[in-house]
Amino acid sequence: MGRYILKKIQHSFWTLLGVVTTIFFLFNVLPGDPAQMMLGQNEDQTQLALVNQKYGFDQPVFTQYLNYLNDLSPLSFHSNSSDDYTFLESHSYHYQVLFKSSNKTVVVKLPYLRTSFTKQGKEVSQILIETLPNTIVLAVSSICFALVLGLILGVFSALYKDHWVDKSILVLSTFGMSLPSFFSAILAAWIFGFLLHHYTGLEMSGNLYELDDFGEVYQLKLKNLILPALVLGIRPLAVVTQLMRNSLLEVFNQDYIRTARAKGLSEFQIIIKHAMKNALNPVVTAISGWFASLLAGAVFVEYIFAWNGLGKEIVNALNTLDLPVIMGAVLIIALTFVIINIVVDIIYTYLDPKIKFNL
Repeated sequence: MGRYILKKIQHSFWTLLGVVTTIFFLFNVLPGDPAQMMLGQNEDQTQLALVNQKYGFDQPVFTQYLNYLNDLSPLSFHSNSSDDYTFLESHSYHYQVLFKSSNKTVVVKLPYLRTSFTKQGKEVSQILIETLPNTIVLAVSSICFALVLGLILGVFSALYKDHWVDKSILVLSTFGMSLPSFFSAILAAWIFGFLLHHYTGLEMSGNLYELDDFGEVYQLKLKNLILPALVLGIRPLAVVTQLMRNSLLEVFNQDYIRTARAKGLSEFQIIIKHAMKNALNPVVTAISGWFASLLAGAVFVEYIFAWNGLGKEIVNALNTLDLPVIMGAVLIIALTFVIINIVVDIIYTYLDPKIKFNL
């Protein structure tokens, strides 16, 4: 197990390096001067020169790329010259010095995602810390809704194969998969948050925590989570339902299921004790991919419901060309995919002991 995890971490490192390289060069070929983006319309040539020097924008692109890797790396190398971008004292992060010479300092630190262009020098890591938990809450709520209801509907659909119950569930799940998130978000906000607001008590927009009527204390508003979570969970719900149905129908044809039925076990016992575990492999695969995708795909839903999450922050950053925020958000999403992939591979071995670790 340990060797397997280390091997997966090694592969993940090269994957993340590829993502970092791609997004860095992708955003650095965009037209526009980063220093000018930071200063807006109030810049002059002196200010531009100072910002370019401070952030290393005046250096060759490949040197900027190495500096970016140096910022992201937990083990980083810094110049002792104040004229260099890598000058240690010009960065605000906490660090531990490992080695220091006359012109170089080696330190250990947390990855540095740089500072926002538009939020008065606010660090990207701080922006992500403030918004990512809201997106995680939204994504987890959506997945839980999709998983619980999807498994139930999938089991019923498999038990009543070719019955009107099965056909109705298949029609609804197909419709759910084809429904764009942004359209269903607008529709749900309009119907349940506006037309039926008097009956539902739900708002068209809102956050997990909001100021009270006196503007003094933040209060937990779980009702604001309902609509965006349900809307975001519609498509994974449809996928889980169909996967569970098809997987159970395949498992029902196995010899050990026939043996269990011959022993007189009820359908409930057969499903729970024998069929469900072996039928969950494709569902786990789908849910793992969907969970990571929800972090990236919640952009439209969060923006429509004004949910203060990572997706809404990405839209704002794109509108203002706040490149460090966009790059930091993409890296977080890529890291989430990598971590979930490792966790799912480990879960597979529990669901199906026949799967061996490929060392």
